[in-house]
Amino acid sequence: MIIRPVSPIFGHAYEKVCADCVARWHRLLGKKVFFLTGTDEYGTKIQRAAKQAGKDPKKFVDEMVVHFEAMDKALNVKYDRFIRTTDADHVKVCKDIFQKLYDKGDIYLGEYSGWYCPECETFYTEKDLVDGNCPTHKKKPEWVKEESYFFKMSKYQDLVLKKLKEKDSIIPPGRAKEIINRIEDGLQDLSVSRVNVFWSIPVPFDKKHFQYVWTTALLNYVTGAGYGTKNFDKIWPADYHFIGPDILWHHTAIWYSILAAAEIPLPKTVSVHGWITFGGEKMSKSRGAVVDPIEISEKHGSDAIRYYLLREVPFGQNGSFTEEALVRRVNNELANELGNLVNRTIVMIEKYSKGEIPKGEADKRLQKKLNLGEITELMDKLELHHALAEIFSFVSACNQFINEKEPWKLQGEEQAAVLYSLADSLRIIAILLYAFMPGTAKKINQQLGISLGKIADCEFNKLKAGTKVKKAGILFKKIE
Repeated sequence: MIIRPVSPIFGHAYEKVCADCVARWHRLLGKKVFFLTGTDEYGTKIQRAAKQAGKDPKKFVDEMVVHFEAMDKALNVKYDRFIRTTDADHVKVCKDIFQKLYDKGDIYLGEYSGWYCPECETFYTEKDLVDGNCPTHKKKPEWVKEESYFFKMSKYQDLVLKKLKEKDSIIPPGRAKEIINRIEDGLQDLSVSRVNVFWSIPVPFDKKHFQYVWTTALLNYVTGAGYGTKNFDKIWPADYHFIGPDILWHHTAIWYSILAAAEIPLPKTVSVHGWITFGGEKMSKSRGAVVDPIEISEKHGSDAIRYYLLREVPFGQNGSFTEEALVRRVNNELANELGNLVNRTIVMIEKYSKGEIPKGEADKRLQKKLNLGEITELMDKLELHHALAEIFSFVSACNQFINEKEPWKLQGEEQAAVLYSLADSLRIIAILLYAFMPGTAKKINQQLGISLGKIADCEFNKLKAGTKVKKAGILFKKIE
């Protein structure tokens, strides 16, 4: 696999696809959705990488962001805003909130001495280290001793613990225990400025200091939601944060404390996905275990990648990616099951019903094979893989329905009823699949000659008879 010099890896792709799937699902439910994504562009790690590349940090991140935007496009991720932490409105929000916390006495000047990992840009105590190394990057952190502004994070320990103990504060719920135990050991005040990192947002009242990258990174969420504008209360608090397990501490202990200090409501849920592994280890450019999601999408199509990730990997657990496993799912499930169902249905309608949806009524036994309530519940719990499996269970039921009814042997109203049942089922399948595979849903609708509906339209017998169908090639070609 070729990896671009600065590029997203498959873990980024998985996180974006999960978030996009949930956002699309809620749009199908008729809800107003604001989906924010973007890039964190400040800090020691970027400053050093830019220097190593012989580039100005801003030029460096300008080149970097192109690849992340390209990945979103390749995977058909539909966001409402792509925020960069170098955006002017975000810089202002960071300065305003830092000043607000300082004015209320929650930020004070002191001296920091301790361990700091430049890779994850996180401060660690001695007991946080594993064999003297950063618990995430397995490298020895740097000993830092310098003047620093501190945020009174300890002041908000009880508030943070109370939030974390609420139902569904963290999904999956098992992730909350590790954070709760760590906070109960004692939440320490946080160093929130550096004097030797110039590539960050300046402290508004002290030009010698620059804001700690994790405080500026986390504040992107409220910037993107319109903090300081009349629209903010319409969007915030967030329903979901989709994050990896290595930054759960930052998105709970640190983030909740900052929000509480700034008198901003806390998000409803932090949703923690697992790692995507390759060859048995976590994907990492530094370790050489990488797959380029843009390259794979260009080779196999965005919907094949989305389907694989959402079906193969249980949300909250680690999952593996191999191209061999992707090919098996494309051939067996997308080509043989879904593609075959669409092709057989459209071909039979063209052959036996002059290319028009016949008049009929959906078969009652087939209707019972669709468990819409179960799918909805699974989506609410972010059990995306189970929801997708349930949809494909109905796809299989439709294929079995064809085999049992053998419509090519039927005539008249009996044949028309079978064809109508299949076409109406495909209409519903397209709605349900839209969150997972939007391009595929669109192609199914185009062949049915209809527009995409909402979840509320997932009732049988809503397909209008007489609608012209149009066969448009094979939905998924088998990969040799």
